[in-house]
Amino acid sequence: MKPELHIEPEIIIRKVKNHHAAHHGGAWKIAYADFVTAMMAFFMLLWIIGATNEDQRKGIADYFTPTIIQMKNSGGSNGVMGGRSLQSQDGVAPHAAMSGPRPVSVAGGGGGGTMTADSASQDSQTSPGNRRAADEKRFRMVERIVAARLAGDPTLKGLKSQVRFVRTHDGLQIDMVERADFAMFGIGTSVFSPDATRLVRSVAAAIAETPNRLTVRGHTDSIGYAKGGANNWTLSTARADATRRALAAAGIDEARFRRIEGVADTDPFNPLDRADPRNRRISVTLLFRDV
Repeated sequence: MKPELHIEPEIIIRKVKNHHAAHHGGAWKIAYADFVTAMMAFFMLLWIIGATNEDQRKGIADYFTPTIIQMKNSGGSNGVMGGRSLQSQDGVAPHAAMSGPRPVSVAGGGGGGTMTADSASQDSQTSPGNRRAADEKRFRMVERIVAARLAGDPTLKGLKSQVRFVRTHDGLQIDMVERADFAMFGIGTSVFSPDATRLVRSVAAAIAETPNRLTVRGHTDSIGYAKGGANNWTLSTARADATRRALAAAGIDEARFRRIEGVADTDPFNPLDRADPRNRRISVTLLFRDV
């Protein structure tokens, strides 16, 4: 008989890995740092919303809006606030100089403005409808910039309601309107008051780098005026020309002015009261480039 074989059972020992060791890695630190950064940005956003008014927030939004318009008075650093605080005298976050193709002068049509070389070439090939759409976008930008500058200037903040934006078949009309306690000019003269000078400069800063040509129109009320052979016609014309000179002194290219005119009291702001001080005003119109 064969002897019986005794086979010893095979014993396998499996070591259980310690899964808690993974928690001691560095991945969670990166995720936590991202979370803290996001929370800090969120609270900064809440602070900015609480520390600014609507017009200043529009000014900040304008900074991030792609556009060929360049702010003339940008200064300081090229950061979001351009080196100035939200309460800067201009009342608007200035645009940093736009990088890209070198600006070139645009002759004819819009006249006197600056655009990039690429956009100038494209503009000459675009249809009138597309140019109108581009002008409309530019007009909305000008409205926001003017409103933000007025809101941020302590001396002009109370005059915000004296600036009106009216769309006409020719373009964007910017009316600077007088009132009982605010006169743009001395009585019977074409000499600007100090506040009116600042007002015109604020408008000039907003439109200086647009390519559109301009018209300037002077208006008077119906109160009789006669001095040294002058009348409301000559007075309104003199005031329109004084506005042209003020805009030019603030940086508007002289070649951009297409028409300067005085219309006396023939186009009143308030037809029901011809003596209303609001009938005395200056209208600066940014023209469509196909007009």
